[in-house]
Amino acid sequence: MRIKNSALLTSCPKVSQLPETTWPEFAFLGRSNVGKSSLLNALVQRKNLAHTSSTPGKTRMIHFFEVTTDVQPLLLVDLPGYGFARVSRQERNAWRGLVEGYLESRDQLRAAILLQDVRRDFSDDETLLLDWLAQRKIPAVVAITKADKLKSMQRRKRVAALRSQMDDRNVPVRVTSSQSKEGLPELWNLLREHF
Repeated sequence: MRIKNSALLTSCPKVSQLPETTWPEFAFLGRSNVGKSSLLNALVQRKNLAHTSSTPGKTRMIHFFEVTTDVQPLLLVDLPGYGFARVSRQERNAWRGLVEGYLESRDQLRAAILLQDVRRDFSDDETLLLDWLAQRKIPAVVAITKADKLKSMQRRKRVAALRSQMDDRNVPVRVTSSQSKEGLPELWNLLREHF
């Protein structure tokens, strides 16, 4: 699949402001600083489409990125991260409401891509989120990120450990790296199955 063009469509701080669209949407979610913006940029072959930061909690709105491909136009959706961002509990609760409101209200949502750093274990946040998506019949994909941070033997062990932590959840897993571009064609192929 060839990317023809990509651009920010809109950014929404509230569910009531979500755009009216008909294109298929793919939501990227995960812990703060897991690499959502970096993976989005790598997927569309742009350096600064989605803003990246070393500071956890940078994404505080839902960002919709319009992507034109040679197959079909679509939207990649960058959701606020959860976890260790240094913000107030009130703001974290607002983010949660925003993310859940988006995930539950979008008929055009085709799949949710949960990002997981290869160097970290799944926490209750990730396993509960996968269960939450399954209960609502939202297809999920796990994208293991930052594969380039580990040597190949260590990486294989970590990927195997993460797969075992998913228990019996029947969720596709792709190992990716925004730096080396590993796994990006495979992730695109998986998303295409949901067009």
